[in-house]
Amino acid sequence: AIGGLEGELEQLIPGDIRQASDFVAFMRRVVDFLKERLRGTSIVEAVDNATFMKAMCSKMQLAEPKSLRFASQRLKSLLHTLEIVDVDSYEPISVIVDFCHLIAAYTQGFKVIIEPFDERLPNIPDPLLHLACLDASLAIKSVFEHFQSVVITSGTLSPIDLYPKILNFVPITKTFEMSLSRECICPMIVTRGSDQMPLNARFQNRSDRSIIINYGRLLVEMCAVVPDGVVVFFPSYRYMEEVVGAWANSKVLEQVTEHKLLFIETQDVVETTLALENFKRACDVGRGAVFFSVARGKVAEGIDFDRHYGRAVIILGIPFQYTLSKILKARLEYMKEKYQIDEGDFLTFDAMRQASQCMGRVIRSKTDYGLMILADQRYSRADKRNKLPSWIRKHIKDAHLNMSTDLCVSQAKEFLSTVSHKEPWESQVGSILLSLEGD
Repeated sequence: AIGGLEGELEQLIPGDIRQASDFVAFMRRVVDFLKERLRGTSIVEAVDNATFMKAMCSKMQLAEPKSLRFASQRLKSLLHTLEIVDVDSYEPISVIVDFCHLIAAYTQGFKVIIEPFDERLPNIPDPLLHLACLDASLAIKSVFEHFQSVVITSGTLSPIDLYPKILNFVPITKTFEMSLSRECICPMIVTRGSDQMPLNARFQNRSDRSIIINYGRLLVEMCAVVPDGVVVFFPSYRYMEEVVGAWANSKVLEQVTEHKLLFIETQDVVETTLALENFKRACDVGRGAVFFSVARGKVAEGIDFDRHYGRAVIILGIPFQYTLSKILKARLEYMKEKYQIDEGDFLTFDAMRQASQCMGRVIRSKTDYGLMILADQRYSRADKRNKLPSWIRKHIKDAHLNMSTDLCVSQAKEFLSTVSHKEPWESQVGSILLSLEGD
């Protein structure tokens, strides 16, 4: 059956790329067009898919974009025929054929953005071509079309306001409360340092020395009272580098390592994986560890810090996206035009969803417990706080909305002394627990 399907797909491939030599010549023309397009740009350009594809077909003298659409399938077929095992070495050409397929397959919802140079080095030509998907509903459209009912579940879906607009569906919502026998999480909003100076890590304040120092004091004091693992999330790699550098010069890191070992996420996957392994090893042997991560990095999206690996998560600042990004600007303009979604509303929604993802890393079961510390005075505002999931909001006490570092540390001690004793979970099986397996 599989062989028959491959044969049918082979028949659909246009004649001008069916022969291997013709396909190679075709791809040379594609690459030449892209090179010429990049070389001929001196300012940032943003064009929709249809316009870019029309120019591409005209330059390459294609009557229709069918050959572009099937380029990806033809490359796969060719690599299979040649019995090439090391397909990773063909990654660059794979990226180009995938680009061709998307350009030809979608006339709306995408935009081609060409940047002639890096904004940090405007005098050095370094052209970059992005194919930006502006319409998130395209990714899930086929699922909605093929199934009568679709169930979407997540601990960070609520509040659900913007999801139906962005993904283009009509929801029937049902919220299930967490059935707990005790207060297992303690969210706190730290708005002031121990010197009562306000904590606000908005972009304009990022280099403010007093804020960086107060964040350091908060970290040192929390590492002194929280056992095992602590995870710290920064809004970006650049800000993490700046803060860690300042902490190294002011002896903050030296004070941290008196209580716990320190590990840092980098943009290198292998390095980060090794750092995570050593972090968990330090927690397992009782030494304790703190892990520095980035809110939109690998760790924030898919790594669990359950049980003793995450007794506290600290989020420094609010993880807003980089608002000068050309791709983000194009996406915001698209959502404003198509869905009437305000730019500020989306950015806040997205940042708070990301913060919720980070907070959820430390509570992975009903027998788990942990501290959740939001270190920025903006979290105390209703427009930010109300975009947190209800299961987090309901645990934020009024006294925890506007705390100083000293009060936060004091409350952390009290919370940990209450929840750290072993619960008789056997008696909870059948009520809040299905079984003890995995806990």
